Amino acid sequence: MFITATFEYSEYLELAISELEQNGILRERIVAIPLDKKVEKRKILDTIHRADGVSQIDGAMVLGAVFMELGVVYGYFWKLGPVLWGLIGLSFGVVLGFLLDYYVGKLLASGKQARSLKKNASGNKTSEVVLIIHCEENQSQMVEEVLWDNLSLGIGKLRTA
Repeated sequence: MFITATFEYSEYLELAISELEQNGILRERIVAIPLDKKVEKRKILDTIHRADGVSQIDGAMVLGAVFMELGVVYGYFWKLGPVLWGLIGLSFGVVLGFLLDYYVGKLLASGKQARSLKKNASGNKTSEVVLIIHCEENQSQMVEEVLWDNLSLGIGKLRTA
């Protein structure tokens, strides 16, 4: 029987492996596979097929609409008229909203990175590790208890013939 578990890379993973070895699981029957995390830059525009949940266009559209409205309202009193001031306000609002979204998003992203680095004392980003244990059917309950006691994120079982 194969039992798989996922862990955050921490001392609990090491404790789980050593406890399994103490309970009779051979080292050759335990495999730990670290997962790489994909780090990709944020995209400016979302598409229908790929969206990261953070849009750079929302603030631009909101501020564009607000400044366009102000341009139209006050354009009745100014020299160029409401249509031109509405278009000027729209352009200004879109550019201002995009720049605000872009720089505030960068600022928040760098703050999240700094907080995650402070959490992890070694300075490395934490990653997940998949632990695969090949054990006998009668050892499965003990293996599961050891994994859950050492803060496994999840456990799966595969029975072999």
